Amino acid sequence: MYTIKTYNKIKNLLGSNFTLDENAKEYDAIMVRSADLKEEVFSKNCRAIARVGAGVNNIPIDKCTSLGIAVFNTPGGNANAVKELTICGVIGISRNIKPSGDWLNSIKNEDIDLSKTVEKEKSKYVGSEILGKTLGVIGLGQVGGKVAKVLHNLGMNVIGYDAYLNPHQKQDLKQYVEIVDDIDVILKKADYISLHMATTNETKGFVNKSRIEKMKDGVFIVNYARGELVNHEDLIDALRSGKVRAYATDFPTKEELLLPNVLATPHLGASTTEAEDNCAAMAASEMKEFLENGNIENSVNFPNVKIARSTGARVTVLHKNQVGMLEQITNKIADFKLNIEGLANKGRNDIAYTILDFSGSVPESIEDKIKEIPDVISTRIIM
Repeated sequence: MYTIKTYNKIKNLLGSNFTLDENAKEYDAIMVRSADLKEEVFSKNCRAIARVGAGVNNIPIDKCTSLGIAVFNTPGGNANAVKELTICGVIGISRNIKPSGDWLNSIKNEDIDLSKTVEKEKSKYVGSEILGKTLGVIGLGQVGGKVAKVLHNLGMNVIGYDAYLNPHQKQDLKQYVEIVDDIDVILKKADYISLHMATTNETKGFVNKSRIEKMKDGVFIVNYARGELVNHEDLIDALRSGKVRAYATDFPTKEELLLPNVLATPHLGASTTEAEDNCAAMAASEMKEFLENGNIENSVNFPNVKIARSTGARVTVLHKNQVGMLEQITNKIADFKLNIEGLANKGRNDIAYTILDFSGSVPESIEDKIKEIPDVISTRIIM
């Protein structure tokens, strides 16, 4: 039986071998949505953290790796929800939904003929159609690719940039996206720019004064990815001057909320019943497979390694990704006169993960023997 600590109300999709306990002091894993775990003192038994969502900036990744805790996320589980809200943002700022709605609310209590007033004043809120306009999508992953496809089908000319696309992804995308190798091409040509990047040291403040200066006058910017992608002071200056015509975002600052040309939502991108259910199911599946079988899929800090179970015990080893480590591990096992039935090993940057299968049981002392090897971080026997 595994105990899972939860920080949000998450339905138990793990099965009868798992117990969810919000107040657990000793636990085998954590399932979390948005609670901040950066100051968490993890249970000594904790093996995994499953983030019910894509972003993991609420989890101390380096600390978890050093403790041998696998961190999982659910890429794509909320992609459709974010795609739909992004499309709402594109159309919403094009048609002046925010300022026109604000104006209507401001006159709702006045003693006026509303129909006549609307007909007289509506010309102040004339918008633009997206048909035939150029959309620049920066980041063509789970969300960006879907946004590009839908808006292409709605008549936009789509250009995109993503430094991490594989040939298969490029082949799929080229039906509706002109993929460019230089972000500046997008900055100079796009009428609309939609951001779909992760937050890294390289992407923080991506939208800044120097890049805004390269954009078209009156460009629309859409950001349902991360607030940190924007230098807010530079963007506010551009919104006030009209260089940026309007900004749609899920991550507004207080100053941006005061601007009439900002369409803001309170981090609703993944907030649909369907997205929450999808992400919870993915997180549960990843955690169950890891705890019960040692297989890793969609980890952000461990290599993804998955092999079918044999009928006997399985031993997993997390270790530094160094020459000779696999030989040292198998030599320790040879001391026990055990035959390895199956083996998988994969590295990711400085970390490697090894799965070893046996036809029968293994002695518990094998864990201590393997831990004697320098640069072994953690090991586990799964019966």
